Amino acid sequence: MEKHAAVIGSGVMGHGIAQLYALAGFRVFLYDLQEAFLMKARASIEHSLSLQVAEGVIADQSRVTALEHIVLTTDLRAAVSDAEIITEAVPEVIELKWELFEKLEQYARPDAIIASNTSTFSIARLIEKATTPQRFIITHFFNPAQLVPLVEVVRHESTAQEVVHKTMQLMEEIGKSPVLLKKDVPGFIANRLQTALMREAFHLLAEGVADAAQIDTVMKDGIGYRWAFVGPIETMDFGGLDTWKRVMDNLAPELDASTKAPAIIEERVAEGNLGTKTGAGIYSYMDTSVSEKLRVRDEQFIRLGKMNRG
Repeated sequence: MEKHAAVIGSGVMGHGIAQLYALAGFRVFLYDLQEAFLMKARASIEHSLSLQVAEGVIADQSRVTALEHIVLTTDLRAAVSDAEIITEAVPEVIELKWELFEKLEQYARPDAIIASNTSTFSIARLIEKATTPQRFIITHFFNPAQLVPLVEVVRHESTAQEVVHKTMQLMEEIGKSPVLLKKDVPGFIANRLQTALMREAFHLLAEGVADAAQIDTVMKDGIGYRWAFVGPIETMDFGGLDTWKRVMDNLAPELDASTKAPAIIEERVAEGNLGTKTGAGIYSYMDTSVSEKLRVRDEQFIRLGKMNRG
């Protein structure tokens, strides 16, 4: 019997999630409000699958089959009526999500799992207006969703244990590394770790310790190089907890403890310099092909994934 999934929202995250389910053999309905959004998503999926073929991760027949498994639609009821799991990947506006969930509860199968890709809202906030809270869960993918293995899974005390179990199984089935949080905390795990590190990176930048490119090099060629295979807690075990106790005792008082975004980010946002989407952020992208940089990034992610699986 053919397995069905639905993804609501075909943007940066949605199309990647749809691709994952399609490669795993699901018939995937990818929904958005406008045909133009869906055409753009399909082009992104085709490009991503072609990259994976070129890197030898999937066969060309798998690419063809995956594309055949994806159904584009602007009909929400048709998108979700047969799905065993529905992934919400719409903008992070709580009223939008509540409005969508109300429709999903009407249109979906009674046993369908309703999963949100949110990185902003707690599961408690998401289900405030839900009539079937037992089937709601968070599956927080990372961009690009089709390449980064991690998925953070967050449940509510109302979430049925069967839904938790099935969600974890489904994440593994589509090739992800799911982590089930024991507590629902703001930012979950990954964004808290990222934010702590970024806060210190921008502090070092503001203090003139190094420029942005040098700080990024330290991360890519030092810490990140190691953390791809050995996590921070393991690193402390390998280095010796006595050694790391001294390091932390010495450094903790020196670290930045700001409670808001760094001043340089505030300034850039006020200027309208938001990063690649506007042509400049901390770096300038005026003479840079952003699409080429993203292609190279994705190639490197694919190769790292092959190493990890090897």
